[in-house]
Amino acid sequence: MATLTRPDTAVGLTGARRVVIKIGSALLVDRTTGLLRADWLQSLADDVAWLRGRGQDVVLVSSGSIALGRGVLGLGLDALTLEQSQAAAATGQIGLAAAYAQALGGHAIKVGQVLVTLEDSADRRRYLNSRATLEMLLSLGVVPIVNENDTIATDEIRYGDNDRLAAQVAVTVGADRLVLLSDVDGLYTANPMTDATAVRLDRVVQITPKIEAMAGDAGSGLSKGGMKTKVMAAKTATAAGCAMAITHGFRPNPVRALEEGANATWFLAKGDPQAARKGWIASMKPKGRLLLDAGAVKAMQQGKSLLPAGVTRVEGRFGRGDPVELIGPENEILGQGLTRYTAEEARRIAGHRSDEIEALLGYPGRAALVHRDDLAS
Repeated sequence: MATLTRPDTAVGLTGARRVVIKIGSALLVDRTTGLLRADWLQSLADDVAWLRGRGQDVVLVSSGSIALGRGVLGLGLDALTLEQSQAAAATGQIGLAAAYAQALGGHAIKVGQVLVTLEDSADRRRYLNSRATLEMLLSLGVVPIVNENDTIATDEIRYGDNDRLAAQVAVTVGADRLVLLSDVDGLYTANPMTDATAVRLDRVVQITPKIEAMAGDAGSGLSKGGMKTKVMAAKTATAAGCAMAITHGFRPNPVRALEEGANATWFLAKGDPQAARKGWIASMKPKGRLLLDAGAVKAMQQGKSLLPAGVTRVEGRFGRGDPVELIGPENEILGQGLTRYTAEEARRIAGHRSDEIEALLGYPGRAALVHRDDLAS
């Protein structure tokens, strides 16, 4: 069901540990000139600094490379071929990254560029790689600037899935809030451009077929995504415990404006991100088993990662990122987790200290065999 009441503070930004913000092309690039809207970007940087000043992690998922690149290449506003889009993305991405670095650098905030596709979340090994990279950047105080890798994408580049990509990023980093800054201020009961009776929904408790039917295909000339992709993003985010907002981003300081009550549609989360992730891991069919000693069991019970030293035996055939059962000394099932090593690698390092991994494998590895964030018991 959907309600038309103003959302309560439970779906605001206050109290969120980690916030993902998606920026649409139309916000970053002037449609007429093809130039970057530098003043607006600086106001967004001010918002990011404000969030970080409150102790909140921030990840930006940014469209705009194609829109900026087409201006640089003089491609005009006509529809682009796939090859032209990829060329524009390759050109525009350089300027886009530099613009973010300059805007956030004014607040002494470092940025890191991460190029991904939706396929990265479908493959567990690639998912773990991207997750580890994003977590490391955040732990170092860096704001990741994530964009779809439009220079190599095919179907994604045609459909413009940065909305859903933003939702996948939110799931990957365990975000509490996802904010889609767009050229619309929320989800309406009908297309407000053609139907004068259309009403904006302030809050969506559950995404029903009726809610999905309200999402049309209309989008702006520069933005590839429409309302359908935004509602699909909301389904992904909320199922993972992340509340999501769609709000108008053209105003200065749009994130702070959202927190202060600007028009938006909030999609309420189901549970919390960590619990949702644990449930997802627990639901997988295990591909192997790790037998643990008493010390490893105690460490797990204290919320620590599983190190190779605590593994007494490795069973089954599995790849990196696959789910494995965790078995205690009395053959009791303790839970399961996503392994950071293949079965062959795990057998070679089992029972050894983490500082011995490089000598055993011939290359550096991760200290944990199963990280605590990838454990479900």
